[in-house]
Amino acid sequence: MAFDYKKEYKEFYMPKGTPSIVDVPKMNYIAVRGSGNPNDEDGEYKQAIGLLYGIAFTIKMSKKGDHQIDGYFDYVVPPLEGFWWQNGVIGIDYAHKEDFKWISVIRLPDFVTKDDFEWAVREATVKKKQDFSKVEFFTYDEGLCVQCMHIGSYDDEPATVDAMHRFIEEQGYVLDITDKRLHHEIYLSDARKVQPEKLKTVIRHPIRALDVRGTSA
Repeated sequence: MAFDYKKEYKEFYMPKGTPSIVDVPKMNYIAVRGSGNPNDEDGEYKQAIGLLYGIAFTIKMSKKGDHQIDGYFDYVVPPLEGFWWQNGVIGIDYAHKEDFKWISVIRLPDFVTKDDFEWAVREATVKKKQDFSKVEFFTYDEGLCVQCMHIGSYDDEPATVDAMHRFIEEQGYVLDITDKRLHHEIYLSDARKVQPEKLKTVIRHPIRALDVRGTSA
């Protein structure tokens, strides 16, 4: 059976529909940065997803070629994820998607080194006859976060986010979204095949603790 990150690390990919606190370790990703409304038919975001999966499957299928990766084991390509922000906004303003900045990512297995990644970019460029220069090896140390499974349309996320923020206040934490710690979403459903009301999305926000004086630690 192929290793499935969603099943093996349920604490990161399958949270409950009520908020919880999680400490997320450093992970490596395939990443593409961009901006604009993700719903634009021929926009940057949809092009970025194609680039991500092009590299993801080149690495996954490396077992059948000449480039043998040390420590390789068969695995299911992890789900698409995204880090999102808008300049001058704390959190997300869903009414102005044209102002989105984003880093779209797919997790890399730990056995994939930067050299392996760079091989995959060269390999995909030649075999697919496509420009993969926007794709980067991205390391992110997320740390302490609040997260929750959101079921429904992306436009209905504010209600889940509000519940997450109320929860952290009750638990003695504060929101810690900065230019380095970002609104994070993990997409467990294929929006092309699943009705909006049934979409499953993990929403994750960075937090920090309050000290005994009520100020952020």
